[in-house]
Amino acid sequence: MLLATFNINGVNRRLPNLLAWLEQAQPDVVCLQELKATDSQFPNAEIKAADYDAAWVGEQRWNGVAILSRIGEPVVTRRRLPGNATDPQARYIEAAVNGVLIGCLYLPNGNPRPGPKFDYKLAWADRLIAHAGTLYATAAPVVLAGDYNVVATDADIYNTRSWKADALLQPESRAAFKRLLDQGWTDALRERFPHDPPPWTFWSYFREAWRRDAGLRIDHVLLNGLAAERLTDAGVDRAVRGAEGASDHAPVWIELV
Repeated sequence: MLLATFNINGVNRRLPNLLAWLEQAQPDVVCLQELKATDSQFPNAEIKAADYDAAWVGEQRWNGVAILSRIGEPVVTRRRLPGNATDPQARYIEAAVNGVLIGCLYLPNGNPRPGPKFDYKLAWADRLIAHAGTLYATAAPVVLAGDYNVVATDADIYNTRSWKADALLQPESRAAFKRLLDQGWTDALRERFPHDPPPWTFWSYFREAWRRDAGLRIDHVLLNGLAAERLTDAGVDRAVRGAEGASDHAPVWIELV
């Protein structure tokens, strides 16, 4: 199984980029974040024409997540992260595909901080950690893929100097990610590239970040023990970020036998 996660940053605006990448890379399963589309605005007909079935949760203007599959329709198990029944933000969807349980997530950015957005980020991370603990012990391969909006270490960013105050680098954000990993999850990119620095997954639109290769690693694919045993490769489709009209993220992919 070739599985990828891709923060598309507007699924309708970037639809030509998405379809071109799907045709070129031929991933079996794709987790998308930042759809920026309601349920009815999701381009299901175009995705279907590209031979992918889809399950999604949309939201007006912001957020939104989806799981695409060309190896069988995703069997949805959750459309919201547990722990707060009144949370209206579309940031999590979970589905089984071909014997693998996949959680697609878009963790809150948390800026500006301090303030309610940062508090929400940490509370959402706590909910994710609680749910992930139950998923890890599932008697099946489990993948948690998405935009985690955390730079886990200083080795995961080109330079920390201009990001010191950003929510992505705060000790609380990093501690939450570490607590998640401490459950036993394998960071697939770090497993594939154990030496610093790993491949970047995000380049801001500002200050010519792409041209300068001023990147960050904030998109992660985490594997439970059964999934980690099947990991054979992982990488970043970096060239996708350089295309005209591209998202500010590049797809991260893993290969499972």
